[in-house]
Amino acid sequence: MQVVQAGPHKLIQLEFEPEILCGIARQAGFECKLTDGKRAMSLELRAPGRLGPLLLFDASDPANLGWFSRCQFYVDGQTGRVLQTPISVANLKDRNGRVLPDGLRLQLDKELPVSFRLPGKSPVNEQTVYAVLVSFLNALLHSGVGLCGGPVVKALAGRTDGPGMRN
Repeated sequence: MQVVQAGPHKLIQLEFEPEILCGIARQAGFECKLTDGKRAMSLELRAPGRLGPLLLFDASDPANLGWFSRCQFYVDGQTGRVLQTPISVANLKDRNGRVLPDGLRLQLDKELPVSFRLPGKSPVNEQTVYAVLVSFLNALLHSGVGLCGGPVVKALAGRTDGPGMRN
């Protein structure tokens, strides 16, 4: 971790180890493809042996009220940001454009404002982000992650079609 000055802004520059990130994903039960960029690291995660979809569900659906109350993580459906973390998510799609229920693309930001804090006001460093990643992946597999509105990220579990008329 380094502190970088960019004009009037100070940024934390995180230096993730690709082997550690893929190791965390494999231990959680995912296959991992990693892409290292200048400002972010992308992980394409798949859980092909999983019988059901990953537990990313629409938090606004009344049928998911029980899951919603147990969530540790929430995703902003407009931006894909996992709230209070340096993680963003996006759906993986097949060749026909259908959302894959057993996969997600995660992006870990390498540059954050110096004022950025994790929940509990924890300062950010590589180890704390690794710990958040472990918790997030376990939530996708076991306890659930709530998706809050928006058209960008689609729910994988629960009712996946939008509310409204059905044929």
